[in-house]
Amino acid sequence: MPFHYFLVYKPYGVLSQFTTPMEGKVGLGSLYDFPRDVYPVGRLDEDSEGLLLLTNDPKANGWLLGQGIEKEYWVQVEGCPADNDLQPLRLGLTIKHKKEAYRTLPAQASLFEVAPVVPDRHPPIRFRANIPTTWLKIILREGKNRQVRKMTAAIGFPTLRLIRVRFGMHNLGQMQPGEVKELSSF
Repeated sequence: MPFHYFLVYKPYGVLSQFTTPMEGKVGLGSLYDFPRDVYPVGRLDEDSEGLLLLTNDPKANGWLLGQGIEKEYWVQVEGCPADNDLQPLRLGLTIKHKKEAYRTLPAQASLFEVAPVVPDRHPPIRFRANIPTTWLKIILREGKNRQVRKMTAAIGFPTLRLIRVRFGMHNLGQMQPGEVKELSSF
């Protein structure tokens, strides 16, 4: 059986799965004619965007999920955190995971001095003239369900937009939402 490897720029509103549990939802199959046996390595929730790796290689999947591989996110948050507001992210903090308290691993977290150039999101995030937004760079070595969103909310700056730009050595580069690239390996 040949192994397949794909980089996907998952757009906002697309589920990280091929079957769609509810009518009106869109899954990965809407982006490309993937082989039947590929599956995502990790996930991004429907509200998140960015890099998704897909494969049918169980060894690559296990290696990528089990080795503490870095995942980099660009996160637009509501409000204007100062650098010291990010310290709890760097130290690790407690969030809820599967209805239990979970202590996150220390993350790398920093502020963008200038907002990164990213593709427009459709639909755009809400805009409120009296509430500014800030972009953060957060790098994790784990990936619990909605972890980044829970972490930014825990420090008082809710996530408005979340884009995974890097997974290990793979990054979005100049890819655009909905774009798919097939690779020879990961």
